[in-house]
Amino acid sequence: MSPALLLCILIAYFALLLGVAWATSRNATNDSFYIGNKSSDWKLVAFGMVGTTLSGVTFISVPGAVGRDGFGYMQILIGYVIGYIAVAYILLPLYYRLKLTSIYDYLNQRLGRRAYQSGASFFILSRLLGATARLYLVVNILQAIILDSLGVPFWLTTLVILGMILMYTYQGGVKTIVWTDTLQTSCMLFGLLACIAMLLSQMDLSVAQSLARMHEQGLSRVFTTAVDSPNFYLKQIIAGAFIVLTMTGMDQEMMQKTISVKTLADSQKNLLSLTAILVVVLSLFMFLGGLLYLYAPGAGVTASGDKLFAAVVMGHLPVTLQIIFLIALISALFPSADGAITALTSTVCIDLLGLTRRQDLSERDKVHWRQRVHLGFAALFLVLVMAFKLVDSPSMIGVILKVASYTYGPLLGLFAFGMLTERTLRDRWVPLVAVGGPLICAFLEYNQTLLLGSYRLGLELLMINGILVFAGLWAISRPARSRISERDAAISLTVDV
Repeated sequence: MSPALLLCILIAYFALLLGVAWATSRNATNDSFYIGNKSSDWKLVAFGMVGTTLSGVTFISVPGAVGRDGFGYMQILIGYVIGYIAVAYILLPLYYRLKLTSIYDYLNQRLGRRAYQSGASFFILSRLLGATARLYLVVNILQAIILDSLGVPFWLTTLVILGMILMYTYQGGVKTIVWTDTLQTSCMLFGLLACIAMLLSQMDLSVAQSLARMHEQGLSRVFTTAVDSPNFYLKQIIAGAFIVLTMTGMDQEMMQKTISVKTLADSQKNLLSLTAILVVVLSLFMFLGGLLYLYAPGAGVTASGDKLFAAVVMGHLPVTLQIIFLIALISALFPSADGAITALTSTVCIDLLGLTRRQDLSERDKVHWRQRVHLGFAALFLVLVMAFKLVDSPSMIGVILKVASYTYGPLLGLFAFGMLTERTLRDRWVPLVAVGGPLICAFLEYNQTLLLGSYRLGLELLMINGILVFAGLWAISRPARSRISERDAAISLTVDV
């Protein structure tokens, strides 16, 4: 297919997003931008969050990893289910009871200003690295299949895409994203199903026949039973639960959409519906990966990993499916970037600059500050995507989960300490403890052969990180007063559970 035609499709799709943004952002305020005026429909939020949760990394990397790990991602998926249930029934009641706009305000109310700022700062670092890694992966594929042949440099492609994202999130924020993510999730899932149907047709296989062939070739294996392996099933399941607990329940991007729903009950329905959809969709992505690895040898495709999906579709499948793939790929790209930029803007404006609390600024001034921060994050995204281009890892999902182990560990330790104890902190030492956990984890990982022998650390680094931060916080804490205040009772989980 002509790259020029593909580019026209990209432009038409973006025009549709702009139309949705225009319709949803009229008369938008700061409250609309941050939490959608707390009037979002839970069904729309749940469906749209599928696109944010999966992103382009899932679209490309999960199928690509089947050749190496089989259906081993299912181990993590089991943990995801446990994690989402915990978020719905432990964290969401807390956030709604305190009527939070930023979830990190909980740390301020329970543990103090430094804990609040440390939590917000680690979220900013986590989301910056994770979102730009996801953005890089999809931009890199768009570059390869369209823009290289047109002579467009990679940096310009990234700049234009970020400009597109800014145009439809700049005014409406969460109020707009709830709708655009729903549209994009629909397109991505349609592309997934269309690719599965086409590959089954091309190989003249039924679903049962294809699964039998995957089993014969070792592509459908799920559980790793070697205890010293990084992919040992118990480690993966537990790690999956903690990944969701931190990357969803303690992540402002994911929670600002969830708490934009009016009531706690509807918000819980949102998360449980999201969980059910994710189980089905991620299973389909693994099945698609198996089909790609069955198809590739007969078609003479030598690509593997993150490059396999695009190589099969763009080189060997009909033009109609190439168009569907492109739209699905773009639909996987935008939700992971638009929500991240919006959430990062919200966190800086609310948690670090304190714009919502400042009485010396007019509403107009607050909007101007928010827009400057929004633009600043777009520029930072451009710089970090270029840095990932230099790294060019063959499997970005591994990179993202590794980064999460280091950056979400302090958030896990901070929230756990606040919710599981009634102790108070020596506030000035909190940032050192929050940084110390990841540094000790880095030392452990770098020296694991010397310290642990044949045992290999995997995603359990996230839990180790959280435990280290929790222990450090305990060391700098004091016993609580014998009678806690009503405010402390409202924000301490131990009082209610």
